[in-house]
Amino acid sequence: MRRPLALALAALGLTVAACGGDDEQRPLPDVDPPVAAELPPSEDGVVDDEWLDETSEATQIPRRVLQGYVGAAVRLATELEGCTLPWNTLAGIGRVESIHGEINGSSIDDGGVARPDIVGIPLDGSAGVQAIEDTDDGRLDGDTEWDRAVGPMQFIPQTWERWGADGGGDGGRNPQNIDDAALAAGRYLCDAGGELDTRRGWLTAVLTYNNSAAYAAEVAGHANEHAEAAQ
Repeated sequence: MRRPLALALAALGLTVAACGGDDEQRPLPDVDPPVAAELPPSEDGVVDDEWLDETSEATQIPRRVLQGYVGAAVRLATELEGCTLPWNTLAGIGRVESIHGEINGSSIDDGGVARPDIVGIPLDGSAGVQAIEDTDDGRLDGDTEWDRAVGPMQFIPQTWERWGADGGGDGGRNPQNIDDAALAAGRYLCDAGGELDTRRGWLTAVLTYNNSAAYAAEVAGHANEHAEAAQ
């Protein structure tokens, strides 16, 4: 099983450095962005229940998780002018990062929170892993020596400190909460890529999340599957 490590490099700006230079000159991998799934009917930011039921069944995305992805996309459509982030891109990332919150026996409860917590491997500099010493005294990841990626969208504590969001409107910011994590991921992607309805914008954003052509292709593949199933 793939080890969830997204944002481990991005937290320190190392992924951006690896991409290097001016965005207009940056070489991009031979990966096509996914089809953009349309936003569903919603009222005051609340997504239509019938759409959620039908689309969850069609895509096999757990309903509460789908609600988090789509709710974030609906909010971002009004919050960030010029950034068009389809919900299926967030779903593609969530699928790769945590199997929609079901990695290692976890699941997202009715309140949108992963139970048990989703916590990645220690970022201790071992093979294929960046060394990132603890930045939060273990508050989010339970590790006082090394940082670990946490939650269904796999943020590390340093990145969550900057981008953590209150997607559920409860006054808190919890990386284990799909509403909070999806909104934070969306804002992160929009900041990184700008206009995500362009090939360059989408790839720049996703590569900043995880600087790997294989990762971008995997996200795009799942995002396309979700868009097709949702039609």
